[in-house]
This record gives sequence, C-alpha cells and structure tokens, in this order.
Amino acid sequence: MAVDPVCKMQVDEKTAKHKTVYNGKTYYFCAPGCKIVFDENPENYLKT
Repeated sequence: MAVDPVCKMQVDEKTAKHKTVYNGKTYYFCAPGCKIVFDENPENYLKT
C-alpha cells in the first residue's frame, strides 16, 4: 500500500485511479482533489 502524500490515506497501487510521476517516482492518491493539490505544488508535500 502507498500513502497519499496529501491526506495520508493508504492507497492500493494496483487499483489507484489517481497517480502522478514526479522526479521519477510515482505517487498515488485517494481522490482527484488530492492529486490536483499535489500537482500544483508537489514540494510542499514532500518535505520531511
């Protein structure tokens, strides 16, 4: 299971309908809204 970087929900990579590739890594999202927010400013969600 992957973790949605926006809302932190678990997402099954095999069935995820919403995903994006950023810097060579695939990120999975629970809903289109989380993907849109991430795509607008991905670095905001990748800070550790």
